[in-house]
Amino acid sequence: MRHPAPADPFSLTGRLDKIKSAGLFRTRRTISSAQGAVIHAGGRRYDNFSSNDYLGLANDARLVGAVQDAVATYGVGSGASQLICGRSSAHEQLEEALAAHTGRSRAVVFSSGYLANLAVITTFATRREDVVVMDRENHASLVDGALLARASLRRYGHHDIAGLERLCTGKRALVATDGVFSMDGSIAALPDIVTVCTGHQAMLAVDDAHGFGVLGETGGGALQHFSLDQSRVPILMATFGKACGAMGAFVAGPDAVVEAVIQSGRSYIYTTAMPPSLAVAARRSLAIITRESWRRERLRDLVGRFCRGAKQLDLPVLASGTPIQGFLAGSAEAAVRGSDYARSRGIWLNAIRPPTVPKNTERLRITLTAGHSDEQVDRLLDALAQLKKTL
Repeated sequence: MRHPAPADPFSLTGRLDKIKSAGLFRTRRTISSAQGAVIHAGGRRYDNFSSNDYLGLANDARLVGAVQDAVATYGVGSGASQLICGRSSAHEQLEEALAAHTGRSRAVVFSSGYLANLAVITTFATRREDVVVMDRENHASLVDGALLARASLRRYGHHDIAGLERLCTGKRALVATDGVFSMDGSIAALPDIVTVCTGHQAMLAVDDAHGFGVLGETGGGALQHFSLDQSRVPILMATFGKACGAMGAFVAGPDAVVEAVIQSGRSYIYTTAMPPSLAVAARRSLAIITRESWRRERLRDLVGRFCRGAKQLDLPVLASGTPIQGFLAGSAEAAVRGSDYARSRGIWLNAIRPPTVPKNTERLRITLTAGHSDEQVDRLLDALAQLKKTL
């Protein structure tokens, strides 16, 4: 029996065809191994240069063991939101460890960084006369938080401090910025941003998802890198899914800031708590990050090796001193072609296209981890040098 074609009142077929014709269609690829510097997919081995597992902890035996032990104690799911019965002693202990690690009064954990940023923006921008000011290259979750809030959203050019100051007007202004920008690897000029916020009595929120664990003497992130305490940066958000090798996120700051997020953050109140086992893993990861500074040192060495090689080969790579490196492709089609070429060489790289990055800045996003070898980085550089000749 033939079924009639379903109605398409939202023109989904046309929308999808338009995405494909623009070279912006995304394809999910499945890996069959644990996360790491080497992964397997479709029966083939790849050097993985697309993971945010910066310190190589996602498959660390100590975290695996911590999760296994915690599941035996707490079970698998948390069962409810943290304000109902989903908060366990594992969550409480993680929050206490986070406050100590970041040098802030208090912390609250979330199931994801996206939810944490939604809670931050909507908690502190609640009136139409409020203003949310942010860098144009901020993560999508910060932008979406501002769109959900009742305030006016104003965006300044990437790293444009003068533009920030021009927009930082209004009785109540919330300034939000990435600490390390996820697509180009640049570090926000946080001391300058703090100066502007102080002069305009604006509240500052920093999303340090890509700096936490990587920057700073003990992995405290961009704020530790610049020696900025909670009196100057009252809202810190960071995640466990990157350098920590786990999953989830947190917001840390003065007691009143954290309590306001707990009481008013809808994406906190109405979300099932992260599994206790992952809270245990994140706390174990914090201890490793603090103690094993060699991981950050190794990562810095590899970043230096890649940057020196890219300069010698005159590769079209964006300036970055962090593990995130951007190889400019010139177009969406070229970025996809570059990704396919890299995969043919046994290197896992992804094409980054609009709307994730602006048009004409399409790129291959390269991420280095402490788990990579010198030889892997050299193979990557050789593949990029060959790719440059074809683009």
